[in-house]
Amino acid sequence: MKDWLMKKWVVISIAIFCSILWGSAFPVLKLSYEEMQMAADDVMAKIVFAGMRFLMAGLILLISMLVIKRSALKVTKRQLLFLTIFGLVQTALQYFFFYNGLANTSGMQGAIIVSSGTFFTIIIAHFFYKDDRLNLGKTIGLVAGFTGIIVANWGQEFEMTFQFTGEGYMILAALTGAIGTIMAKELAVGIHPFALTGWQLTIGSALMLLIGVPQMQENAITFTPFGWGLLIYSALVSSVAFALWYSILKYYKAGVISMFKFVTPVSGAILSAWLIPGEYLTMNIIGALVLVAVGIIAVNIHLPKRN
Repeated sequence: MKDWLMKKWVVISIAIFCSILWGSAFPVLKLSYEEMQMAADDVMAKIVFAGMRFLMAGLILLISMLVIKRSALKVTKRQLLFLTIFGLVQTALQYFFFYNGLANTSGMQGAIIVSSGTFFTIIIAHFFYKDDRLNLGKTIGLVAGFTGIIVANWGQEFEMTFQFTGEGYMILAALTGAIGTIMAKELAVGIHPFALTGWQLTIGSALMLLIGVPQMQENAITFTPFGWGLLIYSALVSSVAFALWYSILKYYKAGVISMFKFVTPVSGAILSAWLIPGEYLTMNIIGALVLVAVGIIAVNIHLPKRN
């Protein structure tokens, strides 16, 4: 498997595929909220729904590993401690913000705003790695990217709108995701990437369910056949995309493969406009997508150093 992951075209294909899967999550989740009649302000319903999704995703990976490579599931006490912390940050905390934030923003806005995680990763990597410092290209990219995220929040009359439990939560979800990316690269030494993903999803989702189930109101979620289908698809998105992403992250710089995350906001916005009633690609959304895409690409362009 390592030989395949060292091939450039394979890595690019995997990165783009993962980004499209993540982009599809935005309209799918918005449709899930509508289908299952979850109130936008029902925090516990979102926590339980997210917990169910990621528990399913984690178990899919762990059961697959039992069949494919059982020995890879074994972890030391130190690794178990890391996996618990990682599950808390990368699953429980990130998706608490993500699920509740997306309920209070459009699918297109959410897709664009959460792409700031790429820029946060670049900034954090600057302080962690001597060979991954900020340069002119990255600085230009950061400015373009964050400008695009600001533009995404302008209304048709270019009036700035901001809701902390909406856009604010999406930014916090992006920040915790960036921290998780660095954690995975630095601390997941000796853990198989599929096992890493399976354990962190399972542990993180278990924490969400322990908190959410006792406090959730009766009939807060109405399950339907279509709703179950959306939930299962979401679980598959998580298990497949995260496992593949962490596989390539082990062999490439976080900043390098993050370039291809420009596909996530683009695919997320296009799919949201296609699938969600009432959402359309406006000029400000298209402009924001262009700025974010340029920003993500620019931060990964290696400009030649001056003599």
